[in-house]
Amino acid sequence: MNPSAPKVRPPKRDLTRNKPKGTLLAERRDDHRRSAMAAARGRLAPVDAAALEHDGLTPAQVRERHTAELSNAVAHESSRSIWAIVRANVFTLFNTVLGSCLVLVLFVGDPRDALFGFIVVANAAIGVVQEYRAKRTLDKLAVLHAPKAKVRRSGALTELAVAEVVQDDLLLLHTGDQLPADAIVVASEGLEIDESLLTGESDPVEKSTGDLTLSGSVVVAGHGSARVHRVGAESYAAALTAEARRFSLVNSEIRNSINRIILYIAWALIPIIILVINGQMSAHGGWKAAIASGDWRIAVVSAVASIVAMIPEGLVLLTSVSFGMAAVSLARRQVLVQELPAVEGLARVDVVCLDKTGTLTEGRMELARSMAFDEVPGWQELLAWMGAHPNANATAAALAASYQDSPHELPTAELSFSSARKFSAVTFAQGSVAGEWVLGAPEVVLSGGEHPEPLAAAFEAAGRGLRAVVLAHRPFVESEEPEVAAEDFSLAGLAPVALLLFREKVRPDAAETLRYFREQGVELKIISGDNPRTVAAVAREVGFDFSGDGYDARELPEDEAVLAELLERENVLGRVTPEQKKAIVLALQRNGHVVAMTGDGVNDALALKHADIGIAMGSGAAATKAVSRLVLLDGQFSHLPSVVAEGRRVIANVERVANLFLTKTTYAIIISIVIGILMWRYPFLPRQLSIVSSMTIGIPAFFLALLPNARRYQPGFLRRTLMFAIPSGTVVAACIMAVYSYAITFPNTRVAADIAVGEAQTAATMTVLLVALWILGTLARPFDKWRGLLVAAMVLGLVLIMAIPFARKFFALDIPQGGLLAVTIAVTAMGCLAIELLYRFLKKRGAVSERE
Repeated sequence: MNPSAPKVRPPKRDLTRNKPKGTLLAERRDDHRRSAMAAARGRLAPVDAAALEHDGLTPAQVRERHTAELSNAVAHESSRSIWAIVRANVFTLFNTVLGSCLVLVLFVGDPRDALFGFIVVANAAIGVVQEYRAKRTLDKLAVLHAPKAKVRRSGALTELAVAEVVQDDLLLLHTGDQLPADAIVVASEGLEIDESLLTGESDPVEKSTGDLTLSGSVVVAGHGSARVHRVGAESYAAALTAEARRFSLVNSEIRNSINRIILYIAWALIPIIILVINGQMSAHGGWKAAIASGDWRIAVVSAVASIVAMIPEGLVLLTSVSFGMAAVSLARRQVLVQELPAVEGLARVDVVCLDKTGTLTEGRMELARSMAFDEVPGWQELLAWMGAHPNANATAAALAASYQDSPHELPTAELSFSSARKFSAVTFAQGSVAGEWVLGAPEVVLSGGEHPEPLAAAFEAAGRGLRAVVLAHRPFVESEEPEVAAEDFSLAGLAPVALLLFREKVRPDAAETLRYFREQGVELKIISGDNPRTVAAVAREVGFDFSGDGYDARELPEDEAVLAELLERENVLGRVTPEQKKAIVLALQRNGHVVAMTGDGVNDALALKHADIGIAMGSGAAATKAVSRLVLLDGQFSHLPSVVAEGRRVIANVERVANLFLTKTTYAIIISIVIGILMWRYPFLPRQLSIVSSMTIGIPAFFLALLPNARRYQPGFLRRTLMFAIPSGTVVAACIMAVYSYAITFPNTRVAADIAVGEAQTAATMTVLLVALWILGTLARPFDKWRGLLVAAMVLGLVLIMAIPFARKFFALDIPQGGLLAVTIAVTAMGCLAIELLYRFLKKRGAVSERE
């Protein structure tokens, strides 16, 4: 018989608020699964509760629960599903409009004018294939490095994937573990759980036998075991940890700007399309005459041409492809990107907060020396016991190499180490180690100031980059309660026994990496829980121009505005608590900074989640990696410059590509409005605009988006893009209208009317092609081998189209003669000159910049 559910209820929280529709639909499916799981539990064979809590489940019981679908598997992925990828790349607003235009042309026009349909299909196919390839790469990497759960089955410790945990499994919990499912505590040794990632409450919660622990919460102190109570979709944090953690959006300037542009264009399309359709029908004799004569078909094709020209259909595609390719490139360098726009985010960062241990240092501690003050019997055995403890942190575990003779007695009470308390405690009632022992930071344990010698020694050692920990003791008193409670544990009456000095090895790549950030104008701040002087010594070792002793975070102001002002001056801080790390990140953001935070410990999780970009070490705690945007899988800090370089490449290249697309949209909108008002025939056929889109935007943009570009990030993506695109698009529109106006005003009476129309359309096409190619050349500067080859290939393609008779016939190009040709050449030259002057003016203003 399964144990009954506890009466403890999880904290109330509205998990459906502001959720996307897809998430809510997924949760409704989970509701059905919960009902099925409840029915399945009722069919389970009875189990021996005592045996379950001691040895865990047997293989037969595990199979029974898998058969009943009582596993922890949840239908959430670390990236979009295949259907979501197809939907995002195919079923878009612009593709819907272009698809409707394609159907119209195929029904009423020349199939050659449906050439833009192949471009739409190719764009969608490329987007799907590229994102699917990125998904496969990142999903494989995520599975390979997914957190493991420790369970006891048939009396043996087993590590398995979180999804393999089943109902009634016995979880073994140690500091840094993140709970994979809701569970009921079976055994607790000072077990403290941080539920802040779920509830927002920062204070750790002590857990005793029978208490409920929630999935997604983190063990911050002590150890114990717990029986899984609710799994999968039933668990409290199933939706929260899988959806909010995986799909909480990075603040992406590129994505936000492009979404805004798409919104503007979508609203503009409605009245412009109506104006163009009316203008084209009027240009063919009016609605009644055009319908009666059949010329409405030509009017529809012309309207389609204007609509196709206004839509920047490849801009979103190339942005997604750029992010995806960057993520795959970084994955090959052992950097897991948990959200694609995070690549851009790190390039925008102007402050990097560095946790010392595990980031600047390798995280491995070794005992440098010990200084005895009071030879209390058993202190060396006590250190051996602490070093061998299964829940020992990195500092305590380093004692095991020097002290091996542990006492045979068992402690009567324990208080595990906490980064907030900065000490641990244990009580032995008898034997050679009898007494209460405390191991922790000297300035905390000996805060009364009664023992100046160890404090002075710790102060001096910290200046040399050593971590000082004091072992203190007081006699055991029989009348005392055998429990050590965290909230009321007293440090009074403790006498120092020994000062233990530990050293950390600084990562060999740390100094060079930090120098790179400083050269790029990124401000660096080291924040650590260690002694400020120790942190300052490490800071100097990694190249900080720093002569002070560091700032003691115990003196940090609580007011966020005051804290933000202080952080503009202080760059090295010690004795920082987890809550203060979060406060530091929020204060920096308050001052307008884009903040990245690195870390590997549970105490870094809150700050990592609130930073603009959280970066976790691959060896870090499961909770730390879960809330981070980037994970350095091999723990190499030196990968960060390559992440910045990828982000810069994406931002700079997408900006250039956006300039091309939005220039086309600008001149297409202007021409559509002018033609609609004047009620002239549209100056292009759809197939002619396909040449323009392919030769001056589509093909070159694809290659430009993937080429190297090391230009530093500058805020104002949308402003700079529109400052170039709108004037340059206006220049192109003016050139087109000048040539087309001449062709209409002074028609070539020596040729047939249809040939004259063809000459006018060809003149307009030649004008836009040549001026747009000049725009491409300005945006591709400075030329290197690949950029020069790209522009030359587009020019050659244009020459071949105009020179090959079949191509001219296919695209309905009739080379203009006489005065129209001369006007076309003159207007084109003036347009190129205007673009050149505009580019030079904007470059001086800083609105455009060449590749570094």
